[in-house]
Amino acid sequence: MMLQEKADELRLETFKAINSAGGGHFGGSLSVIEILTVLLYGIMNYSPMNMNDPGRDRLVLSKGHAGPALYVMLADLGFFEKERLRELDCDGGRLPKHIDRLKVPGVEFSTGPLGQGFSAAGGMALALKHLGSCANVYAVLGDGECDEGQVWEAAMAASHYSLENLIAVVDVNHCQVDGMTNDVMDLGDLQLKWKSFGWNVCSCDGHDTEKLSSAISGFLKNKNGKPSVVIAETIKGRGVRFMEGNYKWHSGKLNESQYEEGLSDLQKGKKND
Repeated sequence: MMLQEKADELRLETFKAINSAGGGHFGGSLSVIEILTVLLYGIMNYSPMNMNDPGRDRLVLSKGHAGPALYVMLADLGFFEKERLRELDCDGGRLPKHIDRLKVPGVEFSTGPLGQGFSAAGGMALALKHLGSCANVYAVLGDGECDEGQVWEAAMAASHYSLENLIAVVDVNHCQVDGMTNDVMDLGDLQLKWKSFGWNVCSCDGHDTEKLSSAISGFLKNKNGKPSVVIAETIKGRGVRFMEGNYKWHSGKLNESQYEEGLSDLQKGKKND
């Protein structure tokens, strides 16, 4: 199966899982699907069979509220039974709204407070470098998350320590919990900003698996002592027309007609690929 087809399948399953939980973070989970698909199914040395291998790659989903998308993929890859997706955001369940490494196999670091996951990813990369490991660390951030000063402290440290084994992908969906990012805190030119912190930078369509794969693979083939970041242009709520580009669907609950409409949109999207 092509990565784009796989992403469409996973987006539909993520939508279903969040709705079954009674609602949740639809917008950011649907926007990050291709990014996580390319990493987990196409790029990374990462599987249920090598979780105890110190040479495995690491993934840190710093925008931890997109946990439902990661859970769906981890279940699909065999880290745990798909039946456990029913526990998403349930009292006493083992799939909390924000990802938790103590409860979910395949999660490398618990995230939720924005910025902290990215700092942890930098620490992992630094430790692996000191150990002489060939493993890479991949960090996925949101653009609203880049409001956090901690992100830029971590970016500065990664450059200072020449962490060429650290690759970040910023899910730039132009929305955050309480508005459009440009209105809440204008981030300016993200490419220039990351370059000014000493990173290799490229930008691409974050819903195009081929372009994402090419961007990340290019960094891996041409390591130059710098950390690298992909600015991935995405759409909040991708695939569900009434959610797309609407910050109010950062998190929410669907009525029956909205669910059916979203389901129809996503099913049509699969057929059109």
